[in-house]
Amino acid sequence: MDLQALKQEFHITAKRLADLRGSLDLEEQQSKLVSLEAEMAEETFWDDQQKAQQKIAQLREVKDIVEQVQQLTAQNDEIQVMMELLQEEEDPSLLSECEASLKTFQEQVNEFELQQLLSGPYDRNSAILELHPGAGGTESQDWAEMLLRMYTRWAEKSGYKIEMIDYLPGDEAGLKSVTLLIKGINAYGYLRTEKGIHRLVRISPFDASGRRHTSFASVNVVPELDDDVEIEIRTEDLKVDTYRASGAGGQHINTTDSAVRITHIPTGVVVTCQSERSQIKNRDKAMKVLKARLYEKKMEEQEQKLNEIKGEQTEIGWGNQIRSYVFHPYSLVKDHRTSVENGNVQAVMDGGINGFMEAFLKKQVETK
Repeated sequence: MDLQALKQEFHITAKRLADLRGSLDLEEQQSKLVSLEAEMAEETFWDDQQKAQQKIAQLREVKDIVEQVQQLTAQNDEIQVMMELLQEEEDPSLLSECEASLKTFQEQVNEFELQQLLSGPYDRNSAILELHPGAGGTESQDWAEMLLRMYTRWAEKSGYKIEMIDYLPGDEAGLKSVTLLIKGINAYGYLRTEKGIHRLVRISPFDASGRRHTSFASVNVVPELDDDVEIEIRTEDLKVDTYRASGAGGQHINTTDSAVRITHIPTGVVVTCQSERSQIKNRDKAMKVLKARLYEKKMEEQEQKLNEIKGEQTEIGWGNQIRSYVFHPYSLVKDHRTSVENGNVQAVMDGGINGFMEAFLKKQVETK
């Protein structure tokens, strides 16, 4: 890249950073940081433990934003100086160094810009991910297992912690259902982009005739809610069943009725948990999932009413096909919401789904 091209690339990225700084109002963020630090210094700060923890989390969030903006601004200024030196005297080694610095700067601005797209009320929360195969028996159950592997790989690469809440194995292969807790900042913000129906086209390994099959699996994602989020769940509305755990992770605990199934009678929502040895722990986890599912249902009902008022005919829920994964007769993964495509199917199945997530988040911002 020559100096002129370098200057043009830098100008575009510097403009994006300036726009980000303006939208975040750095002075206001710094003022908020000072205010929070003053609150933490007060003697009565720890009197209310829950409130104190919330303030600490808020402080970390604001501090992280301020530090990232300051770091990016310093990189911006450093590259600016290098550009000025190159303008005075061309130096091949300095040009190469400047190009490498600009590439790093662009990547970090991209990442920071993406983080700012996660502005929903629960985007920073951990996520509860559920996978269910569609009709088709073994074929779709195997597809659901493949998606489980894809999301597990993505979570590991992203530095998230994974907890298995419930797993029901398939009859011959794959799985009938699985519920995971993906723990970490922004897990829900990213994974909510995956909610919907995922379609697979391939030559079935379970078909002796080697015919092409189409399979479907649904992905549902809800945020793990903090204790301060109030969702009324009456004891008399619950039907609680216990049974012996089985399947993945269940062999060592299936001598007692440790697994728990909770049915919320008014809505028909059913959640199960069998990941813990203790029935009490499984019940606690199941209640956490139930709370998140009921919150999601409440939000969907509100959105549906709003759409009715607006006269929109938008289908609510996970019933929309969002992405197709074609293994045969050609290799292609296509997101139908954004038209983003990736011909490297194996990379996608190994957890390389950030491109799809980013495109959907950006589209959401553009259409607001």
